[in-house]
Amino acid sequence: MRLKGKVAIVTGGSSGIGKATVKDMVAEGAKVIIVDISEEKGEKLVETINREEKKAVYCQADVTSEEDTIKMVERAEEEFGRLDILFCNAGIGDMAVTDELEKNVWQKIIDVNLTGVFLSIKAAIPVMKKTGGGSIVNCASILGHVGQAQTASYTASKGGVVNMTRALAAEYAQQNIRVNAVCPGYIKTPILDGLEEEMLENLIAKHPIGRLGEPEEVAKATTFLASEDASFITGENLMVDGGYTAV
Repeated sequence: MRLKGKVAIVTGGSSGIGKATVKDMVAEGAKVIIVDISEEKGEKLVETINREEKKAVYCQADVTSEEDTIKMVERAEEEFGRLDILFCNAGIGDMAVTDELEKNVWQKIIDVNLTGVFLSIKAAIPVMKKTGGGSIVNCASILGHVGQAQTASYTASKGGVVNMTRALAAEYAQQNIRVNAVCPGYIKTPILDGLEEEMLENLIAKHPIGRLGEPEEVAKATTFLASEDASFITGENLMVDGGYTAV
């Protein structure tokens, strides 16, 4: 129960890494606001979690909207009286040859993956300050550290998250707010559904450990960074990548 008494927000919380993290944080004692644009998935997850007591609440919000990110933080205060943890997980991806990449597609990925993190953190920090601190974990990526063809927009957004994490860690350390990031390799989430078998095998081969990651493995790393077990860790970008960036 490493998060007993803590209140967390998880953006993109109704599927994949977000869903696994919500479940792990609840298991560790936290109350969680599940933020997602998909009401159906969000409410279904809340129903699954709240079978015995109220441990999670769904909040429909778009992280590219400053009004919505303020609303999700207010919801945490209204429902549970505080905010201790923010996991900025909402994200999207796309693949395109750069000279054929449409500006609106570029902008959408930057808006969700980078600006959405900024807006979520901006809304959360004043509430964390009121209760003496908190822990922010951003979902970056191995592609914030290494390149890959046809992913200019995604790698730019995640590289921004990596360095923003470092900057905010330095900025808010004196307020007892830690800021870290998890950097997953390729994880078995719905985003990989529909990939051709050959492409999937190529992705697996890039991980020395010999397989793709599970959402629960990223969730465990996220919960660790959010917890007091990581009380002297801030500004860190933790690779959860099966050795992808080690070779």
